[in-house]
Amino acid sequence: MPAKSKAQQRAAGAALSAKRGDTKVSELQGASKDMYDSMSEDELEDFASTDLEGLPDHIDED
Repeated sequence: MPAKSKAQQRAAGAALSAKRGDTKVSELQGASKDMYDSMSEDELEDFASTDLEGLPDHIDED
C-alpha cells in the first residue's frame, strides 16, 4: 500500500529506520511511533518507498 501523503511517507521512513536499528526508537514521535508499533517492516517498506512526486504534504483523516 503506498503512502497517501509526504508526511505519511516520511513517518514510515523514520519508523523503518528504527525497525532496522539505524535510529533509536526513543527518537520516534507521533505517527512514526504509532507506525513502528503497529506495522511490520515489509509494510513500512511499502509506505517508505512511495514516490513523493504528486503527493500532498498532508491529508485530512476524517
